[in-house]
Amino acid sequence: MLHLLKRILNYWNTPRRAAFVFIIPSAVLLILFVFLPLLGTLVFAFFDMDIFFNNISFLGLENFVRFFKDQRAINSMLHTFYYSIWEVPLQVIVGLLLAVALQKNSLFNKFCRSIFFIPVVCSTVSVSIIWKIILSNNIGFATYLISQMGITAPGFLTDAKYALPTVALTTVWKNFGMTLVILLAGIQSISPSLYESAEIDGANAKHKFFRITIPQLLPSIGFCLLTNFIGSMQVFDAVFLMTGGGPQFRTETAVQYIYVRGFSAPYQLGYASAVSWILFIIIAVITMAMNLFLNKKERQYN
Repeated sequence: MLHLLKRILNYWNTPRRAAFVFIIPSAVLLILFVFLPLLGTLVFAFFDMDIFFNNISFLGLENFVRFFKDQRAINSMLHTFYYSIWEVPLQVIVGLLLAVALQKNSLFNKFCRSIFFIPVVCSTVSVSIIWKIILSNNIGFATYLISQMGITAPGFLTDAKYALPTVALTTVWKNFGMTLVILLAGIQSISPSLYESAEIDGANAKHKFFRITIPQLLPSIGFCLLTNFIGSMQVFDAVFLMTGGGPQFRTETAVQYIYVRGFSAPYQLGYASAVSWILFIIIAVITMAMNLFLNKKERQYN
């Protein structure tokens, strides 16, 4: 028995084989909770079925064709893009500007970094509820302050013109701390000799920012853009809690529409699965295009 155990340990006692020991648990979790459900939804997308698996019938591509005739589904995709256009650039810009401002390791800067990171560790549910109360037309502190200045407060969460941008801003407030930390790490890894050389050549702060900081940060900026875009295209909880998709579905996002179709009566799980795959394909295509563009830009500067 000891001899067999020794042979097993010797077999795995190499860097290449030992790596699999650490990879296997994560791989099993990914297979069980990501890849198998993903394949399952692909199968469901070709059937007319509900969450109770009653009255199952094969439809082929009919669910996918139905999406392009469903104006509410198309609008939910457009709302998701609109939300992403607000959320992604704002989060990266805010994170970048604060990372540049807080790059020195002074006590005050470290304190500010900690404060800005606190919303990241808070749950989206609690943050959404708090901001919904603050921005409420009836009891909101923000609307009260605006009214005290003699200005009629807009319906931040009830007016379709302001609702999605407002939700996007609250999401930026919650998550920019993570972007700040990533970009700050990138800035601090830039060689000081580059800035010293630029100063010798007479470069001012503006030139150093656009000619050194931005080009050197492109990998980090690209990572933030990609991850934030993927997250924003899957937004659900913030919109669901703050606006519920209203007014009149004007803030309903793609994932919220999938949830309503699949898990509310009449429980059209097959159609919801088809819409989720369409969303997956859209995110994958745009992400790959963004990745190719960002890699091209990185090669130009390198």
